[in-house]
Amino acid sequence: MSETSKTVRRGRRTVARHGELSSPHPLALVLKIVAVVASVVLVSTAGVAAYALTDLATGLTDDAVALEGQEDLPPPTMGAIEGVVDLVLVGTDECEEEYAYLFGDRCTGADAAGQLNDVNMLVHISSNPRRVTVVSFPRDLMIGLPSCQREDGSQSSPTSRSQINEAWSRGGLSCVAKTISELSGQNVPYAAKVSFGNVINITDALGGVDVCIGNGGMRDRYTGIDWPAGPRTVQGVEALQFLRTRHGLENGSDLARISNQQQYMSSLARKLVSDEVLSDPGTLYRLATTAVDNITASESLANPLRIAQIAMAVNDVPFEDINFIQYPVNTDPIDPDRVVPDWERADELWAALEANEPIDLTNDQNLTGGVITVDPQPTEEPVEPAPTPGDTETPAPTETAVPLDDIPGQSAADQTCSAGNLRASN
Repeated sequence: MSETSKTVRRGRRTVARHGELSSPHPLALVLKIVAVVASVVLVSTAGVAAYALTDLATGLTDDAVALEGQEDLPPPTMGAIEGVVDLVLVGTDECEEEYAYLFGDRCTGADAAGQLNDVNMLVHISSNPRRVTVVSFPRDLMIGLPSCQREDGSQSSPTSRSQINEAWSRGGLSCVAKTISELSGQNVPYAAKVSFGNVINITDALGGVDVCIGNGGMRDRYTGIDWPAGPRTVQGVEALQFLRTRHGLENGSDLARISNQQQYMSSLARKLVSDEVLSDPGTLYRLATTAVDNITASESLANPLRIAQIAMAVNDVPFEDINFIQYPVNTDPIDPDRVVPDWERADELWAALEANEPIDLTNDQNLTGGVITVDPQPTEEPVEPAPTPGDTETPAPTETAVPLDDIPGQSAADQTCSAGNLRASN
């Protein structure tokens, strides 16, 4: 048996599979990329910080988007932002000339000029105590879409049944933010968008992201993957291949792909706050400028001080309180290749976020078809300090985590591997 097969458990296949869709899957802008901008300001000298702020502010405001119905926000100040923060992050399947060759018919056919919001995430940052929850909405989720204002000022008509990834074509970033706000019941004052090429540029600036391939390896002719089992640093085109793959996973579903992407996001979050990044001002500035050059932000987010405020709010959140969750769904009774909201479980999720309760993701990740858990490495048991004579301080009460049964997800502290589609060697 190989070393990899010793450290991962092969998961069971799920029953439902979702059919192949017409457009490939890009990567969404990931949690804590905003922390990079804040870090530039915090670690630079005054002169460099002033230059960085001016340069970054110009890049952010160039293509900033107004969100429909956006209320005026208080001007940003130095210090962590107060209260709850909700931010929508969108990944679009834009066919950029440099990378169009990677996507076959999608970027050569009649629809090549269009865009779909194929990755949709809501980042919810709670008030004190700070917790971060990233909710991913499957691109084949069937819902009613709201009326949205188009760029030309006209208004699209609401729908009773549409795929969520049609929202971009009906009103751009603003329409996606409005759709997710209405679906989740959360007020969404901030939004940002990335595309195929943006993914490659941002990952390269970071120096790659470490992932793990399990189940004997991964092969996907649609994305060009043929990778052995084991650890792998992905960057450039490989990062996009990894995040797009569906056929290279154990059960080949779009929901499995979300679980696989969450492995990447957890690893990226850990790297962004590692000494390797935060102790290197050159890396920080390169990553910050690359991020700014490769995102389209809402007007509310197009201010480096605002981004710094948000970043400082999440700076000390422990990895176990950063959760990546798949929006709860059921198989669509009309079309087995689509999904519909599981309103009951979704209500449980929103209620937990509203109450700012710690979340216990009880779903077995091995059942997602996208990832398999890694057996934990042995660690030394922490030694409790001896009590000081006369010390009568009462320990702080511990919070009881709310179990979210059958809602797939993982925390940034979890170690997982991709559930590859090749048999482990004996």
